[in-house]
Order: sequence, then C-alpha cells, then structure tokens
Amino acid sequence: MPSLTDYFAFLAENDIRIKGTRIGIEHILYEYIHNAKTAEAIANQFPTVSLEQVYATILYYLQNKTAIGQYLSDWLDYTLTAEAEQDNHPDPGIQRLKALKTSSAA
Repeated sequence: MPSLTDYFAFLAENDIRIKGTRIGIEHILYEYIHNAKTAEAIANQFPTVSLEQVYATILYYLQNKTAIGQYLSDWLDYTLTAEAEQDNHPDPGIQRLKALKTSSAA
C-alpha cells in the first residue's frame, strides 16, 4: 500500500504538486476549503487528477492542518501580492491592448 506522501512531488518548500501532474495541492485545497466543493466535483474540474489523488490531497491536509494551512496562507499572500504588482505594473502588451480597446470604444 502506498504511503500518503507517495501521491505528491515535493519540488520545494512552497511547491507541492500532485505526482504525475502539474497541479499544485493548493489548487485542490482551495476548491475544497474556500469553495466547499466535493472531491468528486474537484476531480471533474481537474481532468489530469484522479478522485483518489483528490482524496489523498484532502487527507494530507487534514493530517497536517498546521503546516499545510501555513502553506496555503503563504500561497494566497503570494498570489495577492503578484496580482497587485501586475495591476500596478502591467505588461506593455496589456497596456497596448487596453489603449486599443479604449480608443475603439470612443
């Protein structure tokens, strides 16, 4: 029988992915915790992740709530900071598209 950690690829302290996929556990757990989705709904949302992998991710979280809770908190902080930075300093291509949209709407 596989160990629970066998379901994950620990790439870095802040990068835990579901083994065999490019999906980080934060995406699965965000849907589970913040959007109250069932494991089945999450598995349907992420076609490269099996229902068994979703359950393993939820169980890993439940068994390691403090550490994984901090992992998720750090991820959310990083995400919000990155979004704010992008809003404050948009890519030049995005700026051109916005300018074109504004000029065509006028």
